[in-house]
Amino acid sequence: MRLTRAAEYAVRCVIYLSRQGQGVLTRRQEVARQADIPAHFLAKIAQDLARAGLIEIRQGARGGFLLSKNPAAISLLEVVETMIGEIHLNDCVARPAGCKISDHCAVHRVWLDARDQLRASLRQVSFDQLVTDTSCLPSYPKILLEPERLEATASTRNDLQ
Repeated sequence: MRLTRAAEYAVRCVIYLSRQGQGVLTRRQEVARQADIPAHFLAKIAQDLARAGLIEIRQGARGGFLLSKNPAAISLLEVVETMIGEIHLNDCVARPAGCKISDHCAVHRVWLDARDQLRASLRQVSFDQLVTDTSCLPSYPKILLEPERLEATASTRNDLQ
C-alpha cells in the first residue's frame, strides 16, 4: 500500500497547523510554502480536511486556515482516512461480498489482520506527538515554524540596532 500524494500533503498541512496551535489562523500561502504543498493542491486538501471537521477555512484578505481540534485529539489515521477513505489493502478486504471464497480464505484473514494492525498503529499516533517527536517538514528550520520565536527574535534584533 502506498499513500496518495493528497494524504501526504494533508499530513504535512495538519502538522504545520498543529505547530501553530489549535485556533491559530495561519495564511494559506504560509502553509503552502512552509509545508511544501502546491497552493492549488492545498485548496482541495483543505476542503476535505474542513469537511472532516479538522480545520476551518476563513475566506478573504485576512483568511487562512486554523486547526479546529486539539492536535492531541487528531490521529494520523483520521487524517489519512479523510483523504483516502477507509484503509483496505486489497479488493477482497474492501468488498468481501465480491470474493466468493473470503469466508474460508487464509490469505483474506492475513489481509484483514494486516489492515487492522496498520489502522491501529496510525490510530495510536496523534499530531501533538508528531510535532513533538519529529516532522515531515525537515527542510525548514524549526524557528521558521514557530511564530512566537520569530517575534522574540525580531524584537531581539530591534533591541540590538
